[in-house]
Amino acid sequence: MKIAIVGASGAVGQEFLKILEERPLPIDELLLFGSPRSAGRTYRFRGEELTVKLLQHNDDFRGVDFALTSAGAGTSREFAGTITRHGAVMIDNSSAFRMEEDVPLMVPEVNPGDAKKAPRRIIANPNCTTIQMVVALNAIEQLSHIERVHVATYQSASGAGAAAMDELVRQYAQLGAGEEPTVEKFAFQLAYNVIPHIDIFTENDYTKEEMKMFNETRKIMHSDVRVSATCVRVPVMRAHSESVWLETEREVSVAEAREAFAKAPGVVLMDNPAEKVYPMPLFAAGKDPVYVGRIRRDLTSERGLTFWCVSDQIRKGAALNAVQILETLL
Repeated sequence: MKIAIVGASGAVGQEFLKILEERPLPIDELLLFGSPRSAGRTYRFRGEELTVKLLQHNDDFRGVDFALTSAGAGTSREFAGTITRHGAVMIDNSSAFRMEEDVPLMVPEVNPGDAKKAPRRIIANPNCTTIQMVVALNAIEQLSHIERVHVATYQSASGAGAAAMDELVRQYAQLGAGEEPTVEKFAFQLAYNVIPHIDIFTENDYTKEEMKMFNETRKIMHSDVRVSATCVRVPVMRAHSESVWLETEREVSVAEAREAFAKAPGVVLMDNPAEKVYPMPLFAAGKDPVYVGRIRRDLTSERGLTFWCVSDQIRKGAALNAVQILETLL
């Protein structure tokens, strides 16, 4: 099996390397591709030194079975034809193809069967906030159809990439030294602050990030569920958190919900508030599951539940989900 990583030097590309190293996939050859800035860099994989090749419109993808791509929507659109021309399946981490009808949008715990419906040999990886939410929602959907969801996200710096993580660290150091903080990757200073603004605002005053949660959830779950989101950037290095309120067709008890979460694939239940057991990004960073806790009755609705979930944005929210798609295809 021959696999390619496009965007190998980025935060998600580096996580691809770690996850492929960890998992027992029968990889015979791994190719790394990147921009002119990263071409020529070397990375170790299973004892070998691999050099990043410049991504070009040529025949470098001949013989490649799967390409894991995380180089931005523009690059994905430009190079999709080059990557898939010789038969490779492109598993794309960008927003380029997510809402296109002939491209599956996949979270393997939720809609694995959609992997068979990829006529363009492109499968889209959803947005990080959507992935962790639908993994959790799917457990409740098996009990009763979810009609509506309200969600507030608490998104770490990692969601904006490696440079954003570096900027957050730099801002704390600059402020501690009495200097003006560098603000380039975010709309405002993130250190000692929260920013209720991720991606650009749309005509309805929701951001694109918030609308992704509405549209992508419906596509992945094959559902008419309505999702209203407020997405907030918080000064956390890694792992996103979400506070979720949902309403089901029939009343689902807290005990039923807790049991469903405990059995759900990809979910780890952490729900004992009396003992201060609940998910936090401090402990979820670098780990694979979606952690769920603070499960309780929604006081505003007889058919409502609310819960808190945390997951590593770079792993399950991006690289791990893409590798799981590859494993599903295999």
